[in-house]
Amino acid sequence: MNCQPHLKALVYKCTNSNQYCLLCDALAEQPYPLCIACEQELPWLEEQCLRCALPLPLAGLTCAQCSRRPPAFDQVVAPWHYGFPLDTLISRFKHNGQWPLGRLLAEMLGHALRHRYAEGLPRPQLLLTVPLARRRLRERGFNQAAMLARWLASQLSLSCDQSMLLRTRDTPAQQSLDARARQGNLRGAFALAPGHLLTDRHVALIDDVMTTGATARAIAELLRKAGARRVDVYCLARTAKPGHV
Repeated sequence: MNCQPHLKALVYKCTNSNQYCLLCDALAEQPYPLCIACEQELPWLEEQCLRCALPLPLAGLTCAQCSRRPPAFDQVVAPWHYGFPLDTLISRFKHNGQWPLGRLLAEMLGHALRHRYAEGLPRPQLLLTVPLARRRLRERGFNQAAMLARWLASQLSLSCDQSMLLRTRDTPAQQSLDARARQGNLRGAFALAPGHLLTDRHVALIDDVMTTGATARAIAELLRKAGARRVDVYCLARTAKPGHV
């Protein structure tokens, strides 16, 4: 069963020329429905780990975890850290089905990626999506990562495959677990669909928020074993360590 909504009918009405800010209802006067003042208030991620984008006090550093145990992915790109009001926007998109907000965030992530490509970040050949557990897909009715990937693929003229990665078993929600438990929770939870080859391909994995990075690490290891040459992760936001802003 295809639980994904028909995106054109649901969200593209917000892309007309006279757009209003989706946060404050003022005239946006920008290519996307967000005014300059509200855009400046978003929690932009600046100083971060060069590998996993964990917020750090200084730029140009690698976090302790990535130094001790380098992940299978090469680089995480996340424009924001997970704070107000971005956390509210993601929650409204993810849990309340407010797809125009997801479309807006995907468009802004696309702008950030174009800028990074211009600075030398390699462009991937394929976008993949983190698969949602079947129970949560039935409850929510859509996979937010798949929607983000489809919007990004269209913006960036990239290929997107939403069926290559499979969730082999339902797992407890990651939000309820600590970092160690998250890693064990995901052991053997993902697989590649039969017949898919990744030999010498550069792929980017799409998700909404990276917390501990356990999901990205598990999937990146799977993709590397399948022959992927490079694995990047694109997400909207990166959380800080508990107790850190």
